[in-house]
Amino acid sequence: MQEYEDLKVLVAEIEADINKAEGGNKAAGTRVRKQMQKIKQASQSVRSRILEIRSAQ
Repeated sequence: MQEYEDLKVLVAEIEADINKAEGGNKAAGTRVRKQMQKIKQASQSVRSRILEIRSAQ
């Protein structure tokens, strides 16, 4: 499922910025928050796709 693969990529991309944000880097914290919004949207896409699959059966 492509939606899930996209979600995994987004999560992997954010790891470095999370570590920087924990160290006090404010710009990294902003990037993390922005990326988390994209992750939220991607998660919703996965949920919708699962419902489509379930409804088709």
